[in-house]
Amino acid sequence: MKPTTLLLALLASYVLPLPAMAADTPGAARPAGADNFYRSPTVTGERVSFHNQYQMEVVGTLYRPQGLPRGSRAPAVVVGHPMGAVKEQSSQLYAQNLAEQGFITLAIDLSFWGESDGTPRHLVAPEIYSDDISAAVDFLSTQPYVDPDRIGGLGICGSGSFVISAAKIDPRIKAIATVSMYDMGAAAREGLNNGQSLEQRKTVIQSATDQRLAEFKGGAAVYVPGTVNKLDADTPAIQREFFDFYRTPRGAYTPKGDTAELTTQPLFSS
Repeated sequence: MKPTTLLLALLASYVLPLPAMAADTPGAARPAGADNFYRSPTVTGERVSFHNQYQMEVVGTLYRPQGLPRGSRAPAVVVGHPMGAVKEQSSQLYAQNLAEQGFITLAIDLSFWGESDGTPRHLVAPEIYSDDISAAVDFLSTQPYVDPDRIGGLGICGSGSFVISAAKIDPRIKAIATVSMYDMGAAAREGLNNGQSLEQRKTVIQSATDQRLAEFKGGAAVYVPGTVNKLDADTPAIQREFFDFYRTPRGAYTPKGDTAELTTQPLFSS
């Protein structure tokens, strides 16, 4: 069984009596390929915000299927975005697709990214990311139309590991699923397909500590991009794949106050 199918099965033990879903609605057919900025005609979305335990504001888009019976409580899913991305890049698409199936969904911007709080911007802080997910569960648990005993998490790419970390210590998360998940710790230590040697790892660590001291002394921040901004003859295949989504109109999104060069998959070095 696919992970997302398992999530649906665990959380939805019944079929909600909803009106026709998007798949059955004239004019709701999707174009060929993934429509990252799809807007469902049968789902209502609204901007919401709440605070994590670090008292940082977390912003998300809450989706509800139209036609939920008055007084009913539906299962809910927190959706986390790819590492270095924002909620508009793929997680809102997944959240709407799940809402079309009768779920309440909440696509969040992790702290330091998008509309959520956190300085310096673009900081990599997995422990805080996991708390963001639990904070989203807090928020959902207080909504009168959500069944607090049926809340799950869906993590896309880097958020796959964050949602697992959250579920390890938060038993309210009853089911989890991941999409293109990767282990951030292993990727940083060992590189893609174990391609980073111990000496290379030591060099990276030394560079990070040198940069930390430089910034402590007032130097400018340096970012480590996960997705290149330009292609050249030496760009590896995986970077070309990232570029094809994150640097093209089908997946590129720049939050207010940010820049395109630092929007998708740039990692704060220190």
